[in-house]
Amino acid sequence: MRYAYAITAALLLGGTTLALTSHSTSVIAQTAQNEGTAAAAPQGAPASLADMVEKLQPAVVNISTRQRVQVQNPFAGTPFGGLFGFGEGGPQTRQAQSLGSGFIISADGYVVTNNHVVAPGARGATVDEITVTLPDRTEYKAKLVGTDPRSDLAVLKINADKPLPFVKFGDSSRARVGDWVVAIGNPFGIGSTVTAGIISALHRNTGGAERFIQTDASINQGNSGGPMFDMHGNVIGINSQILSPTGGNVGIGFAIPAEQAVPVIETLRKGQNVQRGYLGIQISQLSDDMAESLGLPKNRGEFVQAVESGKAAEKAGIRAGDVITKINGRTVTPDETLSYIVSSLPVGTTVPIELVRGGKTVTVRATIGERPPEEELANFSQQNPDDFSDQDEQSTRQASQQLLGLAVQPLTPNIARQLGIATETRGVVISAVDPSTDAGSKGLRRGDVVMMANGQPVTTEAELGKAAQAAKDSGRNAVLLQILRRGSPPIFLAVRLRSQ
Repeated sequence: MRYAYAITAALLLGGTTLALTSHSTSVIAQTAQNEGTAAAAPQGAPASLADMVEKLQPAVVNISTRQRVQVQNPFAGTPFGGLFGFGEGGPQTRQAQSLGSGFIISADGYVVTNNHVVAPGARGATVDEITVTLPDRTEYKAKLVGTDPRSDLAVLKINADKPLPFVKFGDSSRARVGDWVVAIGNPFGIGSTVTAGIISALHRNTGGAERFIQTDASINQGNSGGPMFDMHGNVIGINSQILSPTGGNVGIGFAIPAEQAVPVIETLRKGQNVQRGYLGIQISQLSDDMAESLGLPKNRGEFVQAVESGKAAEKAGIRAGDVITKINGRTVTPDETLSYIVSSLPVGTTVPIELVRGGKTVTVRATIGERPPEEELANFSQQNPDDFSDQDEQSTRQASQQLLGLAVQPLTPNIARQLGIATETRGVVISAVDPSTDAGSKGLRRGDVVMMANGQPVTTEAELGKAAQAAKDSGRNAVLLQILRRGSPPIFLAVRLRSQ
């Protein structure tokens, strides 16, 4: 802005100088720059969105909840227990509210929103009342028909004495990056608000099994659950998330595509629970280091870290260390993730799964199971391990001389007991890690157990060194290690060789 002002000032001074030195007495007609000017709309886009918005806005609603929250008394048992509005010694029930957006999808009053808009906002909270407010400020008490936390969708029902305005879904599979979109919602509770932008990306994965439409149309807190429209006025997405370091809009918003949302919404409208496919494996992305250690191409396939006992993957013969590259004919990529593909498969169907094991392609067949509740899945996740004792200087020097930056020794039953792992475990235990190597940067430490290297069991320092040297001789810069740490299941980790 400083530079803009400086240029303007220079132009004004130049104009003054010309006026002082000119001897002409003729009158020059003055015309404003913006007089008679109208911007041309891009080809295929309307000159204004007003007519379309005027028809759509009545079907977009505000959603609010009234909740009760149990607040613990931090002064319980002290002389201050009855102060600050708390009951003597016990927890206090407080009122809370949440605000969001939604839209009506049928004349008889079915409403779609995000699950997090109508879900309890804190542990132990209960939702007493849900209110849907139309743009004309008419309020209705809503019934919660169904929710699906994994897709972050919810369906409500309101009863009116007349048909309600509603909108219909479009085909999000035909959306393209660069298409114009319009978002309508109620950000910050200030009232119905319209923003416009373009589709910035498709199939955006934010860490789960779902994929999103990314847009630069302004989405802020309170827009959640509101519709994203295409230029034909059809709902192609449901605004759900924003990416922001400040909590406000920075031009990166995410909407649930209609093609994913509609089947879930129809299931919830029928009062049914949403079923998703499940294999029973713990997976990780095939990182560059891991792909190099296995001699596989990047961005194709996902790595099996662990297999859950008794589930579909184990029954099909899938093992920890496999790389799944294709399932039911669909290639696994960063856009088509394994979780996304599996969750969309019907429970009970048997599908072929192509995987890489020991450098060879293997095909197995698995019968898709049903995804368990999220609480049960939490038991199959890795735990936060405890730290181990510090390593000595001599061991550190020894580690710095190894290709992997690791000093190791055979794992004996006595050491296994000290580490708190099964005495029958086979491998080598890390006695020191060179912190300047990739092993150090990836968190390996004294007390970790190396069970395998590039698919082969290792029980001595020589076997681990041989695996590292073999990788180097074959032109690979990383070795895939299977690591066991106390309190956690074994995981596979690709470790780069020390720079020469």
